[in-house]
Amino acid sequence: MSLPPAVDAYVALGSNLGHCRATLEAAVDALGALPQCRLAGVSAIYRTPPWGRLDQPDFLNAVVRLRTTLRPLDLLDALMAVERRFGRIRDGERWGPRTLDLDLLHMDGEVLADPHLTLPHPRIAERAFVLRPLADLAPDLVLPGQGRVAELLQRIDAGGCVPIG
Repeated sequence: MSLPPAVDAYVALGSNLGHCRATLEAAVDALGALPQCRLAGVSAIYRTPPWGRLDQPDFLNAVVRLRTTLRPLDLLDALMAVERRFGRIRDGERWGPRTLDLDLLHMDGEVLADPHLTLPHPRIAERAFVLRPLADLAPDLVLPGQGRVAELLQRIDAGGCVPIG
């Protein structure tokens, strides 16, 4: 069986527990080492305020572009395995503190509504902590049903997203 053609996949990374910057840097390396994936771009890292639940430390966030032949649900499984390697426990709590959060945002040519995965990610347009680093990599990317990344970013307050050196 032949592999499907390679496509760009965009993955958001976030961390607000432990040594966050080191975690994100190591996670980027882990993503680039996934089978059938090649690291094709990394955004700046941003310090961002918590979203959804405010009684927690600020996050560090970034986005990577992977060139992959994995199918969406296979890539999602690989991302969840990376999260577990970094100590992430998915206990059902939404928007709480975490060692590492990986969200599959978009895969070129994929629109998916599955119980486990929706592509593109349904809340990208609401989240400065996703749009700001995504715009570093792909400002002209058009997200089906949502719009162009740079235009979506202009519609929200991204003032709290501060690049760190």
